[in-house]
Amino acid sequence: MRKLCEYLYPHYITKAEKNGRTKGEVDEIITWLTGYDTNALQVTMDNQTTFEDFFANAPQLHPNAHLIRGVICGYRIEEIEEPLMQKIRQLDKLIDELAKGKAMDKILRKGE
Repeated sequence: MRKLCEYLYPHYITKAEKNGRTKGEVDEIITWLTGYDTNALQVTMDNQTTFEDFFANAPQLHPNAHLIRGVICGYRIEEIEEPLMQKIRQLDKLIDELAKGKAMDKILRKGE
């Protein structure tokens, strides 16, 4: 399983920055979804964590994560049966929304 920090975390940051967003916003999304605080997130990245370990050790998936819906990479998120893949695609969707300029309150499903 690919390590989160080897490929996707830097990709998420590059994608966000290329579209005028920040690493801080990427981290805010990840911490919102997973319950990691910023220090624990950095330690996790430094430890070359796999997605499997990253989500298995997440303090708590946000209770509004089920509100993350739509299509990402050709798959409808809410129809993905494998739990780990669904979490990965939820994170991908949030980063896509950030890169497309969506307001942070909407990305974080506030008020829904």
